[in-house]
Parts: sequence; structure tokens; C-alpha cells
Amino acid sequence: MLKFIVIGVALFLVYKLFMGDKKKKEMNEKNTIKDKVASGEMVKDPACGTYVEKNGSIRVREGEKVHVFCSYECRDKFLKQLQSSTIDSKKTK
Repeated sequence: MLKFIVIGVALFLVYKLFMGDKKKKEMNEKNTIKDKVASGEMVKDPACGTYVEKNGSIRVREGEKVHVFCSYECRDKFLKQLQSSTIDSKKTK
């Protein structure tokens, strides 16, 4: 009878050891994702207002200013607005 109790306790300890390790891995993964999101400087997308990383890959340069976008759709929308405003300003001159 004592043999079964010792085996049961040993199995329980092994189970807790592996489950604790699994929880630590999950917590570390969550923390690294949060660190990646919070580590970069964020700027506002001029087309839709979403905040994106300042070093984002979708960019448009307007003179000295660089605009960063969340998607190609927002970039295209901004370019259309920019083009129509330049055409309107040329018509008024």
C-alpha cells in the first residue's frame, strides 16, 4: 500500500513540474509579444487614424514629411486625397 502512495506522489510531482514549465513558457511568450508591441514609437496613420510603428514598411514622403500607413488601402486613399488637393490648388491659381 505504501508503494502505491509513493508512486502516486511521484507522478503528481512530475505532473506539476511539467505543467509549471508549460505555464512559464506561455507567460514568457505573452510578455515578449507585449514587449514587441510596446517597444516601438507609434505614429498616427493620416488616412484612418490607426496607430502604427514609426518604422513601418508602408510609407509616403511628402516634401520633408514621411507618412506611415497601416495598409496599402490607406496609402492609396491618402495619395488620392493628396493628388486631388494638388490639382485643386493648381486650378485656383
